[in-house]
Amino acid sequence: MIRHVVTFTWDPRAGEERVAAAITALRGLRHEVGGMSFLAVGEDAGLSDGNASAVFIADFADAEAFYRYAQDPVHLSVVAEFVRPILAARAAVQYQV
Repeated sequence: MIRHVVTFTWDPRAGEERVAAAITALRGLRHEVGGMSFLAVGEDAGLSDGNASAVFIADFADAEAFYRYAQDPVHLSVVAEFVRPILAARAAVQYQV
């Protein structure tokens, strides 16, 4: 199984509505794209300074399932429409579980 973890740091000027729309769109990927056995999207609880704003964690059966997701037009659209316009920084890792 492949676990895909992404952290997002939103631009401070993004605004609550745009951030909420991005979180909702990211959560919808499980139903819109599929291929995931698990998906969690969460916003930082604000317990420590310097944390990212949000995290996206998704599990895929194998690397091929991850690549299908990564190249899916719906996924790419969500990133282009909701994530990139408010993104200050992003970090990602995929690892074998």
